[in-house]
Amino acid sequence: MLATLDRGLVHSGHCSLVIACDGSHTEGHLLAIPCPAVVNDEARCAVWNCVRARLREALQIWAIDIVHMHGVDFHEYLPPPGVPVLATLHLPVSFYPEKIFGQTRTDTYLNCVSESQRLTCPPSGNKPLLVENGIPVNLFPREPASKSDYALALGRICREKGFHLALEAAERARVPLWIGGEVLRNQEHQEYFQQELLPRIKPPHRYLGPVGFDRKVTLLAHARCLLAASLVAETSSLVVMEALACGTPVIAFPSGAVRELVEHSKTGFLVTNPAEMAAAIAHSDEIDRWECQHQARLRFSDEHMIGAYCALYKKISLSRM
Repeated sequence: MLATLDRGLVHSGHCSLVIACDGSHTEGHLLAIPCPAVVNDEARCAVWNCVRARLREALQIWAIDIVHMHGVDFHEYLPPPGVPVLATLHLPVSFYPEKIFGQTRTDTYLNCVSESQRLTCPPSGNKPLLVENGIPVNLFPREPASKSDYALALGRICREKGFHLALEAAERARVPLWIGGEVLRNQEHQEYFQQELLPRIKPPHRYLGPVGFDRKVTLLAHARCLLAASLVAETSSLVVMEALACGTPVIAFPSGAVRELVEHSKTGFLVTNPAEMAAAIAHSDEIDRWECQHQARLRFSDEHMIGAYCALYKKISLSRM
């Protein structure tokens, strides 16, 4: 989302300053910070200090209208009062300390990426705003592609994403399931993949590993359907948006924002268990592929997201005058 927003701001004629790891590719000015070799408490503190230093330097050099933060740890490196801060909450509210909703720093605003996420926020005087995520719809096919007879599941490989349930549904439906995604170097994720998922991925099912953007689009475009069996309340789902942008129906558990993105019987099916998911796979060809693409372009455009953020930046800046 940060890369999409950075690109959109620059193309709209704005100055974009991005604090990110050394080696990152940005459209705007990169204010680089070192990428830690390991992730532990000491490394986190070092990163926070680097971000604070970069923010101080930027505020001294440029006339900055607003600081837009995206990290789950944004509260650790808020700049001193004076410049407005907008923090977008990309993760479930439970991932953030409750103190962010009682933030005493002036001109500090929170933003949620879905209405279902916003409804989980605790009551406070700092009620979050709402700008939903968007995807670069113009990079996706202009018309639906011919379909192959495989279902697809994409995402970070971990239990909470429910790949084992998607696999069970595909087995019930007698349809090959192709799984794409990265297994992070996390013991829990590794054990889930090695012990529970990999032994069950036998032909005709396939594990594809991590997939880049171009391959992802090709896989989505030709898939019979996307299976999204997440067991957690998703705050948003880019892969759901991307599937619909390819003209591919989505069969999903109604987890959090997913029920806002998939229109039951119109762009896919909302189901509650693997048996229902299997039955829905059999009916996936009844979903209008053109309608999926139309809804994606209508609702999930990155241009809409960028425009909404720019309007919000302007509103926040003008409120200080």
